[in-house]
Amino acid sequence: MTSVSRAIREVLLTGDKTAKVFATRKLARDWRAGKLAFRFDCPMPDRPEWPSDLDLRLPRDMPRRGKGGSEKGRLALWHSLAHIEFVAIDLALDMAGRFGESMGEGFVADFLSVAADEAMHFALLERKLDSLGSTYGALPAHDGLWSAAKDTAHDVAARLAIVPMVLEARGLDVTPATLERVRAQGDENGAKILQRILDDEIRHVAFGAKHFRNICVTRAENPPESWRNLVKIHFSGGLKPPFNDSARSAAGLSRDFYEGIV
Repeated sequence: MTSVSRAIREVLLTGDKTAKVFATRKLARDWRAGKLAFRFDCPMPDRPEWPSDLDLRLPRDMPRRGKGGSEKGRLALWHSLAHIEFVAIDLALDMAGRFGESMGEGFVADFLSVAADEAMHFALLERKLDSLGSTYGALPAHDGLWSAAKDTAHDVAARLAIVPMVLEARGLDVTPATLERVRAQGDENGAKILQRILDDEIRHVAFGAKHFRNICVTRAENPPESWRNLVKIHFSGGLKPPFNDSARSAAGLSRDFYEGIV
C-alpha cells in the first residue's frame, strides 16, 4: 500500500495546475477510502512545483486589485484570488505531509480535506477567469504565501499559528467586503464563489485553531499567549483591523487571541 507521505509528495511535485487539482482531490478520496498507509517514508520537498510559465514577483510589484468595475481591476482581483487558492492547496498538503506523523491520523484527515477544498476553490476561480477571457498565469503572482511555509517548516505550532490562524483568518476579515463589492457590480456568480470560499475557510481556520490548542495543552502553554509570541516571531506584516469577529469566533479564534497584538 502506498504511504500517505509518498502520495502527498507526488502531488506537491505536480506543476500542471489542472493535474494538481485532480491529483489533490483523488488523494483526499484515497485517504478517506483507506487506500493509503499512515506511513511517512519520504520527505516533503522544500517547495512545490507550480506552472512553469507563472511570473513570480515581489508583493510590491504586483498589479493592484480593482475595487471599481474596470475590466483590468476585475482580472487582477480574480487572478489574485486564484493564486491564493492554488498556493493554499500546497500549504495544506505540506501541512499534512510534513507534520502528520507526529500529529496523527486526525490531523492528516483534516488537512487533506482542506487541500481538497482549496483545489475545488481554485477550479471555480479558474472557471471564473475563463469566463472573463483570461486564465491563471496570465498575470504575475507573488511568493509571499509559500515564504510563510518555509519560515515555519521547523515547528508545527508555528505553521498553524501563521498559516491558518493568520493568513487564512485574514481571508475571513476581507472576503465579506469583497463579496459585497462584487455583488454590487452585478456579478452574482462571483459573489456565490466568494461565499463558498468564506464558508469553507471558517472550517479551515477552525482546524488550525483546534490543533494549535491541542499542542498548547501538551506543552502546558496558554494558547492565546503562545500564539501571540509565535506571530511576533514569524509574521512581520502586522495584524490590522477591521476583524470579522463573528467569523473568527466561529472558527475558534476568540478576541483574546488577537486584540492585544494589533
